[in-house]
Amino acid sequence: MVTVTVAELLVLALLCVCGAAAEQQQRVYVTVLFRHGDRSPVKAYPTDRYQENAWPQGFGQLSQVGMRQHFELGQFLQKRYKGFLNESYDRHEIYVRSTDYDRTLMSAEANLAGLYPPSGKQVFNPDLKWQPIPIHTVPQSEERLLSFPLHDCPRYKQLMNETEHTQGFLNVTSTYQELINLVRNKTGLNGTTVESVWGVYDTLFCESRHNKTAPAWVTPEVMDKLKKLKDFGFQVTFGYYKQREKSRLQGGMLLGEIVKNLSKMAVPDPNQRLKLTMLSAHDTTVAALQAALDVFNGIQPPYASCHIFELYRDNNGSASVQMFYRNDTTVDPYPLQLPGCALDCPLNDFVRITKLSISDNRDQECQLSSPGTDKRVVISLAVSGCLLFLLVSILLGFLCCQKEPVSTRGYQHVLSQEGGEES
Repeated sequence: MVTVTVAELLVLALLCVCGAAAEQQQRVYVTVLFRHGDRSPVKAYPTDRYQENAWPQGFGQLSQVGMRQHFELGQFLQKRYKGFLNESYDRHEIYVRSTDYDRTLMSAEANLAGLYPPSGKQVFNPDLKWQPIPIHTVPQSEERLLSFPLHDCPRYKQLMNETEHTQGFLNVTSTYQELINLVRNKTGLNGTTVESVWGVYDTLFCESRHNKTAPAWVTPEVMDKLKKLKDFGFQVTFGYYKQREKSRLQGGMLLGEIVKNLSKMAVPDPNQRLKLTMLSAHDTTVAALQAALDVFNGIQPPYASCHIFELYRDNNGSASVQMFYRNDTTVDPYPLQLPGCALDCPLNDFVRITKLSISDNRDQECQLSSPGTDKRVVISLAVSGCLLFLLVSILLGFLCCQKEPVSTRGYQHVLSQEGGEES
């Protein structure tokens, strides 16, 4: 006869309760945002021995390493959402959007090849384990959702100018001034700053990833310092100073769209078949979104890094959001906790907390008045006033000329109320 203690009974009861709670909660919708895969540099510095013709497809193009990275990410998503998504592609279940860059479009294509390998009737060529899946995009000039920072916002530019005058920013510039001078002298770049060093590091990093020989001045110590400055550049672009306001003008736009979709999907609708929204973009897109969520770790998101939103609904109709960040292929995605909420964050709380980083009218917030704007307004009003005064004067003069001439000149006598005369 097996004896069961009270403690063991309590543990069993707790496991049953937790199991029942887990069964009640059902995943209903997922959004994934990822950075493109490994690529060639987007540009070269003037003295760089590896100009555009040194790269098979030129600057800013997805490499075969990058293709494999996203094919693997697609396989990971297939495994993670097995039983949630159809094993075969269903156009009603997934919507894919990318920025209009070759590397992001190709990353999405490679990802989808891993997520939906064709089988059965979807095989149109027995020698090809691939099928075409639509990817939506808009011209780069019209992209306001997936490409940051945007440059159509005067207030954001003003915030960046203020950031560069903070004591912390000036201290970093002073600390790395010798390195900045070295980069300026060795690369042939004029006006090298903390932000422009970011681009130099990216070029050198891409070259090292593709086994190209670094110039003699690029020592491991120099690369380490450049990396620190590059990460600092990410921090000041999306945070560091007045982070929430920067987010409202940048990554908050994407966050607002994601929150809107989560809220819509939380409402049961038998006609709603969409389960996955896939967004293919850039490191700056991931950083901007995470800064708006206040979960950015201050480090440049690596190639094929992926931020995941999962929406759950229980039998009572309550919805919650869980977030994960996959920035390392050797381990499971890291859970991300929205500040002020649980890991399994009730949707109502998620909406309430994120609202602070989402602008109701981003264009209006971008056009906040500045001293220069005020001066132009005053000048415009003054000129308008003068023109109006001149017009009224001309009109009065014209009217006076049309009157009959009076018979007497000089002062005229008028009758007082008492019937007498006044001079």
